[in-house]
Amino acid sequence: MTDMTPRRLISRLTLPALLAGMLAIGLPATTLAMDDHGDGAGEFDESCAMGLADGQMVKTDCTVSWTDDDGKVYCFSSENSMAAFLKDPKGNIARAKTFLKEQQAKAASGAKVFTEEEVNARVAQVIDERSQGNAFVFHDPKLDKDLKLKYDKIKVVRGMEGYGWFANVIFSDVAEPKKQYAIDFWFKPEGQELTLMDIRVQKGPKRDGDGYYMISRLPVAWWWLPVQEHPGSIEGARAWHVMAAIHEYITDNKDDEGNITVKDGKTGEDLKLQFVEMHRPVRRLTGQGKYFACTDFRKPGSTDEYYDLDFWVDETDGELKVGNVKVHKVPVQEDGIWTQVDRYTFEGMDFEEAL
Repeated sequence: MTDMTPRRLISRLTLPALLAGMLAIGLPATTLAMDDHGDGAGEFDESCAMGLADGQMVKTDCTVSWTDDDGKVYCFSSENSMAAFLKDPKGNIARAKTFLKEQQAKAASGAKVFTEEEVNARVAQVIDERSQGNAFVFHDPKLDKDLKLKYDKIKVVRGMEGYGWFANVIFSDVAEPKKQYAIDFWFKPEGQELTLMDIRVQKGPKRDGDGYYMISRLPVAWWWLPVQEHPGSIEGARAWHVMAAIHEYITDNKDDEGNITVKDGKTGEDLKLQFVEMHRPVRRLTGQGKYFACTDFRKPGSTDEYYDLDFWVDETDGELKVGNVKVHKVPVQEDGIWTQVDRYTFEGMDFEEAL
């Protein structure tokens, strides 16, 4: 593979590496993580303060920041993150510190604490494994085509406690370098390894005169939602928690070709389908602790036959798990055009939207 190894996005170690290293040599990591900001300007070693409060590790360059009455500077990954933080600064700082204490305890216990460098290396490995010649080949399920791409850089790496690591990587089209893509790699820690769960396009190219610019692909993947959705939007689980449970179910049940098999409750047929995308809003049945979200799947080999599947998620013992998958809409050809026909409706169901 030529020039595929991701370069460091930042020159300093990420927070997990700092915590692990300090614990390894017996230094009090609490001092740095809780109060000091090292050689940078911001608290928490310039990690996103709102991200830490939400159980995420997101390194920033502190271009978006807020200074409290004591002169302490808090850094953020975006304006939205800062706006969310400022709704409850004291509470969010407390939650960030609690999260860091949990990470320190994890590192002290000997549990594997992955670093940004290890995520970067895993990204490089996946790119290498899936490259043909000098091109990284990725099958885009939404376009249903193979993209042949050249690695440019890793834009950002984020860790979400309990959900894994997410690397946002910039690629350019091999045949037309002006066309760029931002692609997310989702990894979950399993023992000493980072297991690849999925790869999704976050942004794709849109023509602008003689050039292109990148535009966000909708719907947005659930791992980008925590800074958009905040506590209080719905009692119980937040929408992205439900979407994460559904996505993990899909990845755990897909075959070697990336398809899952779903039983059609009406015909009894086993449907082999390819996951395309998940929709919002997520809904909850009032008073029942059950959530559901709609997803798009396509029949492999077809560009027009789409199924709408509803994933029903139960919250048992504080854990969200998919309990049922129902075929909501099926493709029907009418006058040579494929349309979708309802198998059932939500009439008579009392539900509320999570997001």
